[in-house]
Amino acid sequence: MKTEASKSRSGSGRRSSSSVSPSIRNVNYHNLRNPFPPMEVFSTDQVMAMHETSLRTLEELGMKVLLPEAIAIYRKGGARVVNNMVYIGRDMVKAALSTAPKSVQGRAGVRAKDLTFELGHMIFQPGAGAPHATDLVRGRRPGSAKDYVEYTKLNQYFDVLQMLSPSVEPQDLATNVRHYFTTEAQLTLSNKFPFVFSRGTPQVMDCFEMIRDFRGVSDAEFTENPYCYTIINTNSPRTLDIPMTQGLIDFAKHNQMSIVTPFTLMGAMAPITVAGAVTLSHAEALAAITLVQMVNPGAPICYGTFTSNVDMKSGAPAFGTPAHFQASLAAGQMARITGLPWRSAAGSTSNLNDAQAANENQIGLWGCLMAGATVIIHSAGWLEGGLSVSFEKIITDVEVLNMIAELCAGKQAGVDEIGFENALSCVDPSGHFFDSPQTMERYSTEFYEPIVHDYANFGTWTERGSKDANARSTKVWQEIVNKDTSVKVDGDKVASLRAFIKNRTTQGGAPPES
Repeated sequence: MKTEASKSRSGSGRRSSSSVSPSIRNVNYHNLRNPFPPMEVFSTDQVMAMHETSLRTLEELGMKVLLPEAIAIYRKGGARVVNNMVYIGRDMVKAALSTAPKSVQGRAGVRAKDLTFELGHMIFQPGAGAPHATDLVRGRRPGSAKDYVEYTKLNQYFDVLQMLSPSVEPQDLATNVRHYFTTEAQLTLSNKFPFVFSRGTPQVMDCFEMIRDFRGVSDAEFTENPYCYTIINTNSPRTLDIPMTQGLIDFAKHNQMSIVTPFTLMGAMAPITVAGAVTLSHAEALAAITLVQMVNPGAPICYGTFTSNVDMKSGAPAFGTPAHFQASLAAGQMARITGLPWRSAAGSTSNLNDAQAANENQIGLWGCLMAGATVIIHSAGWLEGGLSVSFEKIITDVEVLNMIAELCAGKQAGVDEIGFENALSCVDPSGHFFDSPQTMERYSTEFYEPIVHDYANFGTWTERGSKDANARSTKVWQEIVNKDTSVKVDGDKVASLRAFIKNRTTQGGAPPES
């Protein structure tokens, strides 16, 4: 639930002097730490063998790099280059890991929404980059500017979604000006950590300038801590294409954060085994991290992986599978070798928000949680393996994220919580605790209050219209997107932002580079 509208845990747990008035429940789902020890799928010896094989892969098999500027940087840093094949020595990787920061402070629109990217922290981002949107009211459709605005409102509303995502592509906007719209929407509708696509230097520089000026910081302040992030996908197996490699360089030069994410599917773009696929993914991530650190030692970088399997009957990607879960655990073991904050992902292959979608997303989430992932992408709303985002699924998935956030808050076991004086000694054998002092003080603050789950009995549920979770979710998202949920923004900065966009649009914008 949204923090501002939530009810909060009682502070000391002592009985109020004003009889039974409950305390206000105030939960904070923005700054979460993972309370669980990371689970391992491979032994230490096996993980080190995978790491060594990744280094050997970079040394002996190399990476295909398509951007000449990147090839020159690798060569200057000591790599052996043959045409566009770059062979990266393990000493280069070691040097890069020594300068890559283990903790990164992401600057949002307000300090309360800043993020700490480091091992042990846990940050949720909703489904990202889908070409289609879907809901029960309007059906499945190409993503639009309206969908992007509504998605951004939902992202801002729920405290447990701590960073913005590329959400859904507004395909009714031309590609040379689309980045103006998405950046303006993020800055004016949200105060959370924003996303920038790496689609060529001109678009990236436009976005940097808009964010810098809207946040009211100097060039030096902008480069002191990252004010935005991008996601960089390698082209598995072992290829860095031009836009993604240029993005790594652009973000490194300006000290903004890249989340390096090899997207490997077992049996297709990667070996069919979990160990083989994660080894390849690890090698590709290390190659990208090395490039970033050679461009700007100390530049913020997030280790990433997105590894699952394909359906061997159709060749289609499959998510939320046992192999996906195991790959997340293995990726966590590899990430801890680097010591860097790292990104994993949930997601679903289902075509609608049904039991399959819930099952797949939750097994993916638990894989990330047990693996100790810092950033969990596609944590809410993702369907069809990323081809669409569902507004109803955003709501039902956020319900689960809120519950996970409650687990992260932990429980206390002090004198008041154990309750000898205010509970145990107050109730006779065969009695009940409904009116014990402890219950009366905590009855409206102790337990999580759902946003869409219905705990009513069958009779009451029937009287309310027998609505399932999907139907109830429709009502929730409609109420949110129809509200004026705008964050407080400086009118002069909004005017300046729009003047910049108008001027650049008149000049022709910035077409994406391929």
